[in-house]
Amino acid sequence: MRYVDGGGLTPVARWRREAVRMLAAELFAQQVKPPEVARRLRVSVKFAHRWRQLWRQGGADALLSRGPGGSRCRLAPRCLEKLAGYLEQGPPRTAGRRTRCGRPGGWRR
Repeated sequence: MRYVDGGGLTPVARWRREAVRMLAAELFAQQVKPPEVARRLRVSVKFAHRWRQLWRQGGADALLSRGPGGSRCRLAPRCLEKLAGYLEQGPPRTAGRRTRCGRPGGWRR
């Protein structure tokens, strides 16, 4: 099971969420309705219905955590090397004369 907002969860937090889903699976096996599961476990009814649907399709295994969310990096190795070089240099140097963005000619009064 993955969550849209699952990125950034620590392994402990993922384990806690998984424990709640396993409790929900036990309640579904006891024929407890999703609104009651949501009330007992203090989650939204929407999640309880989604968990029940997954539980019906694949049992408790369908509710197990599949690891951290997020997508893999899509940058080419050459681009990653270039980015690393920029990060090592520090912040970019600015020109001696200050200008407003989008207005050539500098500061005008």
